[in-house]
Amino acid sequence: MKSTQSLTFKVTRKNPELITPAKPTPHEFKPLSDIDNLEALRRQIPVIQIYRRNPSAEGKDPVKVIRDAIAKTLVFYYPFAGRLREGSGGKLVVECTGEGVLFIEADVDVTLQQFGDAFYPPFPCKEELLYDVPASAGVLHCPLLLIQVTRLKCGGFIFTLRHNHMMSDGIGGVQFMSAIGEVARGAAIPSIPPVWDRHLLNARETLRVTCTNHVHTEIPDTEGTLTPPNDMVHRSFFFGADEFTALRSRLPLHLGGCSTFELLTACLWRCRTIAISLQPNEEVKIAWAHNFREQFNLLLPIGYYGNAITFPIAISTAEELSRNPLHYALELVRESKIKVMEELKKSSVDQLVIRSKQTLFVEGIYLVSDLTRAGFEEVDFGWGKPVYGGPMEDTIFGSHYIPFKNNGEIGKIIPVCLPANAMEMFVKELEEMLKGRDHQKSTPFIKSAL
Repeated sequence: MKSTQSLTFKVTRKNPELITPAKPTPHEFKPLSDIDNLEALRRQIPVIQIYRRNPSAEGKDPVKVIRDAIAKTLVFYYPFAGRLREGSGGKLVVECTGEGVLFIEADVDVTLQQFGDAFYPPFPCKEELLYDVPASAGVLHCPLLLIQVTRLKCGGFIFTLRHNHMMSDGIGGVQFMSAIGEVARGAAIPSIPPVWDRHLLNARETLRVTCTNHVHTEIPDTEGTLTPPNDMVHRSFFFGADEFTALRSRLPLHLGGCSTFELLTACLWRCRTIAISLQPNEEVKIAWAHNFREQFNLLLPIGYYGNAITFPIAISTAEELSRNPLHYALELVRESKIKVMEELKKSSVDQLVIRSKQTLFVEGIYLVSDLTRAGFEEVDFGWGKPVYGGPMEDTIFGSHYIPFKNNGEIGKIIPVCLPANAMEMFVKELEEMLKGRDHQKSTPFIKSAL
């Protein structure tokens, strides 16, 4: 595959502007849910959508089309045009001010072909494709969305978006982008009306966390000694049918029916633990974002675009995870997944919030998120589906599972970020684990950026 590691370019940007709703919207205060209010979600999430030139859209300017569609869509999703404020008890509310979302019009003198023949993280010059407008990345009193549309020399374009995670999870974000796409293609209203209803995920009583072994009042920089800032490597790994067959060949018969998510999560957790060389008795934890829209006993309405995720967690010592076969990690992941599924059938919101707080404030946690069904790859602004849609890259604290086609083969691509020496060990362990698949096929492809 053609590497884009050496590709550099300079984007020509116009001054950032605020896009306001196309019509007047209510001025009101909308409280976030207790799930939205989780401390770990007080961050910005960058997304990139890459589109080829489409002859059927010849003569249309993607910047104008998308800018106009955003203004019309904000009439329905008007809380995005507001600002977060701190309410009583530290809980956040959206003041629906109608001030608007930040938008940047840009051009770049490169073609899509210069990016290579495959599109996956990490992307070159990402800071050019999503300019960090000064004073725009905070939680309070800042725009809740930053969008940049960059025209490419070949007629394609790149749509990047940074959203405040407290407003929506991945599925909610895709719902909003899809609504922009529908309006851009001529719809008068989104096909799925947005639903706020954040009260459905509010705890009914004052939360008292009784399990305090790993609980902290803020997110710790738990791996600061592990991650020298000038020594980080970003690489992406593809897992298709052959890779999953090779991993399954290592399992005992009674685990052969596990899901690909469980298998992949166990594999990454074990390889990463070995790579970062922890003390034998040190605890290692992996958690994942579990969407409970259809499973929670309150049955959230279609169109709900707030955070509807909980975080199952599996824990082991570094020694046990490293020395035991793959199925040891797999059984821990499966047990945690089964437990949370059972809890979701009978839990109250109170217990759900407590679980999420306990999970996300533990030290040394590695968080993964399966986006293969989120729908990023389906968002169409009138130029067809993207050649890539999803996260721009990941950090040492987590990875996403992204749907991907590798020369026509459907699978998942997983960006991983580690210090250079740890990445070498990670690759070695992964290649060892995948021995036994078709040897005529190369190892999971890797793209890196130092």
